[in-house]
Parts: sequence; C-alpha cells; structure tokens
Amino acid sequence: MQELITANVERHHENILQVLKSYYQLTKPRIILLLLITTAAGMWLGAKGEVAPLLLLVTLTGGAFAAGSANAINCIYDSDIDYIMERTRWRPIPSGRVKRSHAIIFASTLAIASFTLLTVFANLLAALLAMSGIVFYVAIYTHWLKRHSVQNIVIGGAAGAIPPLVGWAAVTGDLSWAAWVLFAIVFVWTPPHFWALAIMIRDEYKEVGVPMLPVIKGDEETARQIWIYSLLMVPVTFLLVYPLHASGVVYAVAATWLGVIFLRKAWDLLQQPSDRDVARSLFKYS
Repeated sequence: MQELITANVERHHENILQVLKSYYQLTKPRIILLLLITTAAGMWLGAKGEVAPLLLLVTLTGGAFAAGSANAINCIYDSDIDYIMERTRWRPIPSGRVKRSHAIIFASTLAIASFTLLTVFANLLAALLAMSGIVFYVAIYTHWLKRHSVQNIVIGGAAGAIPPLVGWAAVTGDLSWAAWVLFAIVFVWTPPHFWALAIMIRDEYKEVGVPMLPVIKGDEETARQIWIYSLLMVPVTFLLVYPLHASGVVYAVAATWLGVIFLRKAWDLLQQPSDRDVARSLFKYS
C-alpha cells in the first residue's frame, strides 16, 4: 500500500524531454499505431491505391490527434483503477507525472486540432467521424460499458472500428459498403484480441471491479467466445474480395494465410483456456 501511495505523489520532470515523453505516453501511442494502420487501409482501398501524399499525411495526423485525445480522456477517467493495477500503475496520471487538469487541456487541444485538420484538408464527414470516435470511446465505452457490462469490449469495439471509416471518407467523401466491411473486420477482431489480454490479467481486472468476460464467465467461456468471433472474422475479411470486389488475389492470399494462423491460435486457447502463455501468444499475434 505504501508503494501505491508513493506512486501517486506528484512528480516534477527534470527537463522538457521528460514532459513531452509523459504527454506522449498519455496518448497510448501503440494503440494509435494500430488505428492509423486501419485508417491508411481505408484510404488505400477507397482511393484504389492512389492517395495524395499530403492528404495521407494530414488524415493520419488528424486521426492520431483524435485517437490521442480519446486515449488521454480514458486515462483521466480510469486513473483511479490505473493506480491500483500493476500493468497501469506507472501511467502518467496515476504516477503523478501529469495532473488531471493539464491532461484535460491536452486532450481538448488534440480534439480541436484533429477536427480542424480533417475539416480543412479532408472533409467534414471525415472530421465528424473522428469526433464520433472520441465521443463513443469516452461516453459509451469508458464512462458506461467498461465498468458496468460484460459486453464492454464487444460494444465498445465500435470506437476502434471507426478509423477505417475516417480514412475512406477522407478520400471519397462518402461511405460505401466496402468501408463498412472494414469497420466490421475491426469490430469482430476486437473481442478476441482484448479477451486474450483479459485472460492474462484476469486477477487485476477482478481486483478493480471491471467486469471483463474472464472475470464474470471464466476462462473456458471466454476462450469459446474468442473462437466464435475468430470464426466470424475470417469470412468477413473475404467480403472485400466477393461480392464487393474491392480487393484482389494478393489480399485474398494474405487474408487466408493470416486468418488460418489466427484460427490456429484461437483453437489452441480453446483447448487450454487458462494457459496464460497461449493467451499471450494470441494477444501478441492479433
């Protein structure tokens, strides 16, 4: 307990680089990278491989700002449980490196910058989609679902599935069926990915009262649900090939190869649902 108390004492940075590092960590950059990959995929498919470099740069920057804003607000809201969990105890707010009030200003600035960039250099639809992602992630997932519903990841996954819509809208100005298939792929990918993590750190989620599926239903049911969503995800990826014809043979071969590996790892977890190493293997691969 003393260690926790000490960790929450306000700390002062020694130089500007440490300040920048703390605010950079507040945005959860590894999560942002995944979101930007799906944004770029949406742009590439929407523009049929011909994306203007400036538009690509601006859209990815605006998307990064939007995701960083949402993640920073999530860190503000969750700082009480981050303070308790081993995995998150040393994040900028619970560790005392960034004040909550400063984090709010930072998150708001990122959101405004994102909306401005996307509106000016892309279009209003892309900007509104990015803002809807922030609102959904903060209001629906972080504030409501995460601490109150065992389906938190399933429904909340919609927020993480918005970036490919932003990318598609940025280059086309609208949303076609192919864009919604990209949304669906990320949506059904989300539960297996995060439930594998939840199996790994089930006890930490239980300690802070977050009703993740392994905490409420156990590892066996979680592994079964991961297997079901994995089986659903693979055929969804092929909708881009047929009937939409938005992708070709190279995508089909890659999707098949990656999907088979995904299914194998999900199957391994189904056979050994409480094996943390097997869950970790699926989490890292996905």
